[in-house]
Amino acid sequence: MTTVVVTGGAGFIGSHLVRHLIEKGHRVHVIDDLSTGTARNIHQGATLHKEDIRSPSAFGAIVSLKPDTVFHLAAQADVQHSIKNPGEDMGINALGTLNMLEACRQGGVRKFVFASTSGVYGNLEKDLLEETDPAVPISFYGLSKFAAEHYVRLYGELFDLDWTVLRFANVYGPGQTSKGEGGVVAIFLSLLRQGMPLTVNGDGEQTRDFIYVQDVVAALAAAQTAGARKILHVSTAVATSVNRLVEILRQNHDRPVACVQRPDRAGDIRHSCLSNDLALAHLSWRPAYGIQEGLRLTYQSFFQ
Repeated sequence: MTTVVVTGGAGFIGSHLVRHLIEKGHRVHVIDDLSTGTARNIHQGATLHKEDIRSPSAFGAIVSLKPDTVFHLAAQADVQHSIKNPGEDMGINALGTLNMLEACRQGGVRKFVFASTSGVYGNLEKDLLEETDPAVPISFYGLSKFAAEHYVRLYGELFDLDWTVLRFANVYGPGQTSKGEGGVVAIFLSLLRQGMPLTVNGDGEQTRDFIYVQDVVAALAAAQTAGARKILHVSTAVATSVNRLVEILRQNHDRPVACVQRPDRAGDIRHSCLSNDLALAHLSWRPAYGIQEGLRLTYQSFFQ
């Protein structure tokens, strides 16, 4: 039985990953300060360490546990919060990652899997982004995650720590909240559940690469033994507009769906779609859920 650590394991993606790893027979420890996640999200078979990833106690937990793999998902993931509080964002996403990396070095950890973001690219004028494209973040969140990626890479080079960086597209699925790490899908479903109109920023033609959470979990799990020292996209390589999201939700909802428009927000990216060719090649992974099936399952989880 292999021991693994999941930071941020009480959050949306992390809790799905924890469940999957336990079902695969791993001994799972969660490091999470519960600032955005909740303890009830965590599978009862996991051990929770309620710690901030920047803290000496979180550091000590990894050193003493000596896990085979650390899946580092804990982060400050709110773009608007990063713009209002850049120092806090940097402290969690860059310094927190550095604290976990140094703990892995001292604890003899074999593999470090880092959850990054398509937000590192900023507003590149390109239909399909590739891992070799320049990263020009337009938010402090994107910048802090990009800085953390470089710490991961250098720890690998200098201290022989195996690693994989996974740049996620826009993740959605059951259990996602409309706060903090919540994306537009969770926000829309929360509004529908309250009988309120959907709020669309700008003209609604901005696009994202929406990927279902179970596909993300499968990629994370694959990275435990594959994708050595690679930066890889976890994506569908399909662009979907916000207006198309509204259309699909209307197909699932049994009542009329109203929309109201508001101005674009600072730091928001206009278009983002990621090639997944390298992940298909290096992880032996491919997404199993299209947007209509994923939205149907997510909708059912909100309204069951």
